Amino acid sequence: MAKRRLRTGPTAALPAKPDPAELLRIIQLADPSARKDGDDIVATDVRVCAPVEAEPDLTGGELEKVWAVRVTAEGPLPLDFFDRYLAEGLAFRLKGLAVCRGEVSDPADEESGPAVILPVRPTAEELAPLLEPQEDDEFTFTAGDIRAALVPQKGRPPAVEELLPFATELTAIELRGDEPVKLGALALELSEKLNGLVVDRWRFRVDTAEELVPPA
Repeated sequence: MAKRRLRTGPTAALPAKPDPAELLRIIQLADPSARKDGDDIVATDVRVCAPVEAEPDLTGGELEKVWAVRVTAEGPLPLDFFDRYLAEGLAFRLKGLAVCRGEVSDPADEESGPAVILPVRPTAEELAPLLEPQEDDEFTFTAGDIRAALVPQKGRPPAVEELLPFATELTAIELRGDEPVKLGALALELSEKLNGLVVDRWRFRVDTAEELVPPA
């Protein structure tokens, strides 16, 4: 595949060819309904093309060997940057880099935390056991050195599809701090208490706190 074609959609540039079953498993964290279609994988509004070997200059020489997994739109452009988030989330989990519009980035360098997606907006009483409200802002909380913000969830990430039959107002509790595992542990505790789901910054489902740490 010509390099110029690899640049037509967000791409996960990986140091090794991913196992097809593992690739599908990871994509299903972002969209549980993702499925194989020949050598490709089809998810919400996008096609994840089968890995192809590419030239190292796709990443500006950052990787000696490059296996490119390109994400292309199926029809209209994907909503909520799903194609870009999918490429970046794959790159994060498979020790690679993301290429979007010709720019190379390392998702492991991004400083952001998880979010707990809830089917209904929680009350102050429901949050009180785990989060301390801030006097000057009803939407911000703390838990020790962790900061939390209660915000309406924009869009409907495919990863939280199972919440939708019961959802009246999808709400996100976004957590920020310096220790990913600590953030993940609090997020999972909040999700258990409030019947929600934890997702990372790319809206991949998170089931263990360690998933928020870049692979060694």
